[in-house]
Amino acid sequence: MANPAKVIVMVASTDPVSKFDPARAGEYEQQSRVALAGYDACHELVSCVIAAALGSGVEAQILVAGAGGGAKEILNAATLEPQWRFTAVDPSQPMMDIAIERLKQHGILHRTKIVLGTVEDLPASEHFDAATLIGVLHHLPGDEAKIAILRSISQRLRPGAPFVLAGNHYAYASQPLLLAAWGERWRQQGAKAEEVEAKRARILQGADPPHSEEAVAALLRVAGFEPPLRFFSSLFWGAWVARRRAD
Repeated sequence: MANPAKVIVMVASTDPVSKFDPARAGEYEQQSRVALAGYDACHELVSCVIAAALGSGVEAQILVAGAGGGAKEILNAATLEPQWRFTAVDPSQPMMDIAIERLKQHGILHRTKIVLGTVEDLPASEHFDAATLIGVLHHLPGDEAKIAILRSISQRLRPGAPFVLAGNHYAYASQPLLLAAWGERWRQQGAKAEEVEAKRARILQGADPPHSEEAVAALLRVAGFEPPLRFFSSLFWGAWVARRRAD
């Protein structure tokens, strides 16, 4: 178990990291709660699905990729399962700083190893009982980068281990009704018309989600996972659980 004050620093210099500067990191969770209707419910269900897959009351090592920000995955899971331990990985220092502070506030940092870097930086010999990747995949441009992170997670899971993937899918412009409803969601929360249009323009330019649920399944298959089961959906957002395929 890592010393709570110790942060393992890895070298990471991918383009998506630069999106989460201190200003963006500070507003990210608040923005996400508006953009994703059901934000809390999705994160709560992630823990429930993993606990159902592993069995309640067991010891487990959980890999949380992209853990920076609110650390909701860890907070919910740690409350549900006191014997779980976590490895939190994120390449963004501002996002990880927020996560560390949140874990301190809730008394969970001592159960968490902090890795400032990427999953690929973890030893290939280190194997986990479950893993999550939430809100990350659609920030990675192209299938090659998406498969790379999914494969790096798969290679560090025990055969049959559950993996929860959550994020946006669909090419945004291909679903005009959902895109319009997304804008109405912002307006419902008090955003002015010009602010809604600015946010809509930003989402159209700032991410590259898989273009369908079938595309998500294909990426997972190539990376070494069994067919996924979707357990949550909200406009463009989806959450799936898939098991690491046995070799």
